[in-house]
Amino acid sequence: MTDANSTDPVPANRPERAVITSQAPPTTTTRDSAELGRRIEAWLATKLAAGANPEVCEVRKPQGNGMSSETLLFTAKWTENGAPTERRFVARIEPELDKIPVFPTYDLRLQFDVMSLVGGATKVPVPETLWYEEDRSIIGAPFFVMARIDGEVPRDVLPYTFPDPNWVIDGTPEQRAALQQSAVAALAGVHAITPETHDLAFLAYDEPGATSLERHLATWERYHEWVIGDGEPSPMLTACMTWLRDNLPVEGTDTGTARLSWGDARIGNMMFADYDVVAVLDWEMAGIAPPEVDLGWMAYLHLFFQDLTTSLGADGLADFMRPADLAAAYTEASGRPPGDLKWHIAYAAMRHGVIMRRVTERSILFGEAERPADIDDMVIHRATLEAMLDGTYWSNIAL
Repeated sequence: MTDANSTDPVPANRPERAVITSQAPPTTTTRDSAELGRRIEAWLATKLAAGANPEVCEVRKPQGNGMSSETLLFTAKWTENGAPTERRFVARIEPELDKIPVFPTYDLRLQFDVMSLVGGATKVPVPETLWYEEDRSIIGAPFFVMARIDGEVPRDVLPYTFPDPNWVIDGTPEQRAALQQSAVAALAGVHAITPETHDLAFLAYDEPGATSLERHLATWERYHEWVIGDGEPSPMLTACMTWLRDNLPVEGTDTGTARLSWGDARIGNMMFADYDVVAVLDWEMAGIAPPEVDLGWMAYLHLFFQDLTTSLGADGLADFMRPADLAAAYTEASGRPPGDLKWHIAYAAMRHGVIMRRVTERSILFGEAERPADIDDMVIHRATLEAMLDGTYWSNIAL
């Protein structure tokens, strides 16, 4: 998931928003990396052949991206068939569920299985999935291990749209166009997997609804209820959920048909080499939905960063990841023109608003933000959502 940004992007006439008090990236875990490495080393000895004598070293947590499942990078050395072997791995670990997790449950087995499916059924580049471990006694939570891939990830903190040296904004327009085309082609590859071609029953939502989109929305409505819990409802987010239900597109007419949905489809969850995708990461939001759901998310998460950037007076990347361009690239890559993305971009922004409320609750817990007087100010892009609800947001969006 996307990180809350420590830079104050909200106009000064909104003084009662959640005030960020720390300039460091938000706290996502309190686990000790060295201890995790020692435990994984002992566990790895049970997965390799007798006499492998594995050693785990170079254990660290990546910085900049990720607000949900914990990521641990490590190198393992062992003996295989009498020869020394060394490989670099990534462990994805269930978050600490007593630290206000972003989501109520974390099905790492589902993520592992989706990545294995995509890797085996398509040419979409995903890391090799190696081991899944459900025994909590090993490191205190379920986890899985995958191969580590080299590449660059568009950063979240500060976002890649900011005029601060980073490989995305420093690239040429042609390089960014190549990045965009490659990202959309990978997304189209994911969508080649459908309920007709593969068994996706493990991704089905246990929610009412006649179509995959109705069930997808119902799942996020339940998530919104969970985020509120016994706390104070956000009038704005409640209005967003009502708007989404009242304006729901007709699946198969206004949208494409149900397909494997990546869920967190954004370039910040992709790794690139020479502006070409080499790995598609973070599958915890995977499900079944029309392709426009992923396209809307990909378009909006760029708009989110772009809006943050322009609110601070910088130009950002206004000619990059525009909805109309994403739709054209998707048509070229898949042979299927997507439907109107307006509702799906709003759907992404409104879901992101619920997530941002939860992320702000985490920041308050860890002393990184102060609770605002107005509950709606817990949503960092409140002004955007209000403009979407009243219709004024869309005049400058290339749909």
